[in-house]
Amino acid sequence: MGLFWDLLQQSQISDQRDHAENLEGRVTHLENQLQHTQLILNDLIKLLEEKFGHDINGDGKVGLG
Repeated sequence: MGLFWDLLQQSQISDQRDHAENLEGRVTHLENQLQHTQLILNDLIKLLEEKFGHDINGDGKVGLG
């Protein structure tokens, strides 16, 4: 019975390790997507500020200036 229990525990440990690695990969992917989205939004805000002449993001500047 001890051998069976050890095999079951090893299987569960392996499953948890795979799950953790999968989660780490997903988190890394989501972090990269967030960074990309933020860059796009910053560029969009700058373009909108230049087009309409208003300080949208409150940085005290309009557009790139």
